[in-house]
Amino acid sequence: MSVALPDLQIVPVSRIILHEDHDLQRTLPLIDKLRAQGILRNPPLVMPLEDSTERYMVLDGANRVTALQEMEFPHIVAQVIAPDNPKMHLDTWRHVVWGIDSEDLLKNIREVGGLKLADAPKGKKKYLKPDYLPVEIQLADGRNFLACSAGKGLELMAYLHGIVNSYKDKSYLDRTSQTDIEFFRSVHKNLTALFIYPNFSIRDLLQQASEGNLLPSGLTRFTVSPRALHLNYPLHELSSAKPIEYKNKYLKRWIQECVQKKCVRYYAEETFLFDD
Repeated sequence: MSVALPDLQIVPVSRIILHEDHDLQRTLPLIDKLRAQGILRNPPLVMPLEDSTERYMVLDGANRVTALQEMEFPHIVAQVIAPDNPKMHLDTWRHVVWGIDSEDLLKNIREVGGLKLADAPKGKKKYLKPDYLPVEIQLADGRNFLACSAGKGLELMAYLHGIVNSYKDKSYLDRTSQTDIEFFRSVHKNLTALFIYPNFSIRDLLQQASEGNLLPSGLTRFTVSPRALHLNYPLHELSSAKPIEYKNKYLKRWIQECVQKKCVRYYAEETFLFDD
């Protein structure tokens, strides 16, 4: 195999932290599935924090990490991504919302502390101060707003949580990469709004996560190439009381055997998998 394998390591579960809120109810079905299958199918993506604490931030796989934490596993196999990896990208999901009255939605948003809501032409943010973090709100009735806050740290997170909470449990929503609400008019008859969240930097997320300041769930989208999938690593190797040094040596041998048996396939082209 001419391409270098992803950096797979055994890391302590206790040293992995989240960067977004997580609903434990989403984890419980996965716990049952893990126990039934006895394997970790896809290793989560993690990135070391830059604060000398030897901790890692989850990029993708919060359900898997939280499940093993709940199962009191000492270790997990993860794909470790360096903060300066040029093939790792961070994007922001947009939220399309339907099933809530637009006036009720605006009322909920205006009640968010530290938020300023202003009328704005679609896509126009130039009048905002540089330290403001705007959220563009496109309503189905044609109105457009910018919500912004100059807060930092916890204040900023509270502002973003407030906006997401204004519709999260009061309507239907989906994540999307679309930036124009017109795309959804033929999709949702009771379409309400499209929320376009600002972009975040990786190092800002690392800093906020290290301080315990979590984003609302469903905002960040990490992609990396290459990505290790369908590893199917045995859980009994992760649950044992053997030292982490032994487990990492075993993992390397296990991966080498997979390569020798030609069980590892690399797809250089963009690929759609239909067996997940």
